Amino acid sequence: MSRAMQCQGCLPWGSWTQLCRSLPGSRGTRSVYLCAASGPGELGSVLVGLGCVRYQGGSQERSVQPSSSRHGLSQLRNVGSSDAIKKHQKSLSAWFSHQPNEERQFGPSFSLDAVHVDPVIRESSLEEILKPSPDLTIQNQLQQPCSQVISLQNLFDVDACGRQVKNVVLYGTVGTGKSTLIKKMVVDWCHGLLPRFELVIPFSCEDLSHSHAPISLRRLITKKYQHLRDVVPMLGTSNLKVLFILNGLERLNLDFRLAGTELCCDPNEPVPPSAIVVNLLRKYLLPEASIIVTTRPSAVRRIPGKYVGRYAEICGFSDTNLQKLYFQMRLSQPGCSGENSVGSTSGEQENLVEMLSRNLERHNQIAAACFLPSYCWLVCTTLHFLYFTRTVPPSQTLTGIYTSFLRLNFSGEVLDSTDPTNISMMKYVAKTVGKLAYEGVMSRKTCFSEDDLQQCFEVEMKTESELNLLEVFRSDVFRFFLTPCVQPGKEHTFVFTIPAMQEYLAALYVVLGEKKTLAQRVGKELSEVIGKVSEDVAVVLSIISKVLPLRFLPVLLNLLKIFPRYFSRLSGKDRDAIAHTMAEELFKEEDYNNDDVLDQINSSILGVEGPMHHPDEAPDDEVFELFPIFMGGILSRRNRAILEQLGCSIKNLTAFEIAKAMKKTVIRNSRKGLPPSELMDYLFFLHEFQNERFTAEAIRSLRTVNLSSVRMTPLKCSVLASVMGTTCHEVEELNLTSCNLDTSSLRILFPVLLRCKALHLQLNSLGPDACKEIRDLLLHDKCVVSNLRLANNPVGEQGAQYLAEALAGNHSLTHLSLLHTALGDRGTEVIAQHLAENQHLQELNLGYNSLTDTAALHVVEVAKKHATLDKVHLYFNDISEDGKRALHSLRMDRDGVRALVFLTAGTDVSDYWSHILNVVQKNLPFWDRERVQQHLALILQDLESSRRQTANPWRKAKFLRVESEVKKMLGKLQHGTL
Repeated sequence: MSRAMQCQGCLPWGSWTQLCRSLPGSRGTRSVYLCAASGPGELGSVLVGLGCVRYQGGSQERSVQPSSSRHGLSQLRNVGSSDAIKKHQKSLSAWFSHQPNEERQFGPSFSLDAVHVDPVIRESSLEEILKPSPDLTIQNQLQQPCSQVISLQNLFDVDACGRQVKNVVLYGTVGTGKSTLIKKMVVDWCHGLLPRFELVIPFSCEDLSHSHAPISLRRLITKKYQHLRDVVPMLGTSNLKVLFILNGLERLNLDFRLAGTELCCDPNEPVPPSAIVVNLLRKYLLPEASIIVTTRPSAVRRIPGKYVGRYAEICGFSDTNLQKLYFQMRLSQPGCSGENSVGSTSGEQENLVEMLSRNLERHNQIAAACFLPSYCWLVCTTLHFLYFTRTVPPSQTLTGIYTSFLRLNFSGEVLDSTDPTNISMMKYVAKTVGKLAYEGVMSRKTCFSEDDLQQCFEVEMKTESELNLLEVFRSDVFRFFLTPCVQPGKEHTFVFTIPAMQEYLAALYVVLGEKKTLAQRVGKELSEVIGKVSEDVAVVLSIISKVLPLRFLPVLLNLLKIFPRYFSRLSGKDRDAIAHTMAEELFKEEDYNNDDVLDQINSSILGVEGPMHHPDEAPDDEVFELFPIFMGGILSRRNRAILEQLGCSIKNLTAFEIAKAMKKTVIRNSRKGLPPSELMDYLFFLHEFQNERFTAEAIRSLRTVNLSSVRMTPLKCSVLASVMGTTCHEVEELNLTSCNLDTSSLRILFPVLLRCKALHLQLNSLGPDACKEIRDLLLHDKCVVSNLRLANNPVGEQGAQYLAEALAGNHSLTHLSLLHTALGDRGTEVIAQHLAENQHLQELNLGYNSLTDTAALHVVEVAKKHATLDKVHLYFNDISEDGKRALHSLRMDRDGVRALVFLTAGTDVSDYWSHILNVVQKNLPFWDRERVQQHLALILQDLESSRRQTANPWRKAKFLRVESEVKKMLGKLQHGTL
């Protein structure tokens, strides 16, 4: 099929929710349509019998499925055209049901003929449209409920004067869902839910704008829809109820003057496509046909008002109930969370919807953003990326989501088709809104006054063409990117609709090279002119020099080449400046205490649980840590290819030179010690950059990876595994302490963990299932883990069984910490039984595991016979005085096996007293404080008793020092200051 209909990949699909719901006992799929109501609480849907009940603005209408359209088709059977109509319906349904790649992530249940959430459609008038365009002043983005709401099915009802409406103009700004609504309308007709029309013929005005050759209406229809060859002769000769859909009228330059477009009433006469559209709208050609036109606000006036029966404006999701309904349907569908997660994430999906609903109820800025259905799609896609990404490498990037989002809304869009520059809409946005975004990032500002906007958009306006483009931008695109601020005290300022969009556009502005001084811009133009002239002159001079060998000619020739070469060097410095900006923003020390960027995005969408800031309080400093990450992401090959489609070209050579310059800046700065959250941001930057060679070189310099206390979601684990997977070098230390890891996290990180010598997994709630993964890790023939810390995890007896099996077969592990892992006597006995099969372990920590004398003695007995094990930690266990003495005698029988039980060793202080107290102090926040107090009291009694037994003054002094430390810790613990 040709481009008669816009390619589904180029449409903003985010304005509806689709849900396949098969009902038992039905042959086909029955659909429920949830449309915008005039007020809260009037949304609903119910299936009655075999029909579909539609609630729209509080009114109820019932449509009986396909039988309602059979009457019109029966008239066609007399001429044998019914089959052609059915084929046409089948073809349209297949075409318009096609889902772009961006939608497939939400699972197989999102088919077009399922559940939709329609935006509000409001009846308008020409007088309202022709009002002077307001200046850049504040306006309420969330429109008030009005009584002029009209449903899609009622657009062709009689008007207020009782006249039958034939021509309808449906207009709305970018992102409100015009194309999506038309798509739904076509599919409704294909499924028999639009009985008013017997034939629907959609045309894409973008497609028609590329053809200027004369063609007849009948030939045009059969060229686009060959199934209608038998039906086309009936047009104009029968009472066939036809609907023409003209999507995207702003792409056509129509001239309704008779001097510009002649009258034509013959559907067989070849005329330019624009003339066909004009005469259809004039009702001079096929006057009985109905026509619906979609367009942006700036192009509404191209059709004279006398040819329009009804104006209707798409108002988006002006009710937060519609937004909630959209999110609930998108994020609660089976298959949304991926194929491998069955049932386990249903609670997480419900939690996401609940948190999002609460944030919308707070009248947060996100509610103003989701006024546009397209941004609802972006929110859902971002949440899906944050919560349900489990593949390695991740199937997409955050930069890719934003780039695809812009492609879905702006692909092929020209700002003004009547302007001779034919500038793409996205290119104009990058030059203007990108400049505003960049200046905001540099000045750490997210709110912009009217003066800021005028400085950005109007200062450089010099020509009539530039002013016209600005007017079109203000009416069609402005509200897509900027919205009034809802924060108290800032009502008269504007913010970017989604905070991350400011950073994306700022990054695009820089990478495209729009950040230039006047000298740089003039220099570039002069370089291009002189470069072209020098080529021509060089040819002439080379010919003359052969005839007249004058000495000055080579000198003149070289002078002509100097300026372009000099400018190319300046361009190279410009690439260095971009790389320097990226490195400077990526490693800002003032951002070191912030959460990582993925958590920041999550908070911006779902809100922050807890007390809200008082309006009078000083707000936190704005952070823009996504800005450099987006700069790297935009340079990836895939995003550059998409931006090329949007008219924003970034050449391969430019990307190569920036990457080359980044090696001097970004990689060098990364070698400095980074806090865990900043290191996670750096890893995410490397993932977004999508340059495997660059990433491999950067990762080789990371021998120690400290991500302690970073909330390692499945996405972050996937990013870490993907980035670290670009090389095969061994990692000296990987610290994942207190990172919310679970079994699936270990499974994702498995290839990385194999290469880590020291592996810190403390405080992660890793239970028996996780220990099974750790067992597989330690038994792997490529495992190099020598130091494994599992302290403060609920390992339990079953987990101990898996770890014991790992110990028996592992050849790399030398240090194992199982401090406070709920082993008990039985778990410890299991480990002791397998310990004899291990030949490499040197240190084993079994402290704080409720061990009694029997288990402790058994472990030390086994340790005595072990070839390499020389240190066993047994402090903070339930070992009696008799057990302590027995352990001390066992240790004395063989030097080299040290059992760390108490702070004392006979009548002397243990050499490891400071180590034991340090362990207690570090782990105190995670231990039972009452039990720790009891243990410290016992330790204090033991110290005092041992001090009284010794007569050595030096030893007494040591005892007093240790007693002082224990008393200090016990006092702080009792007063709650530790």
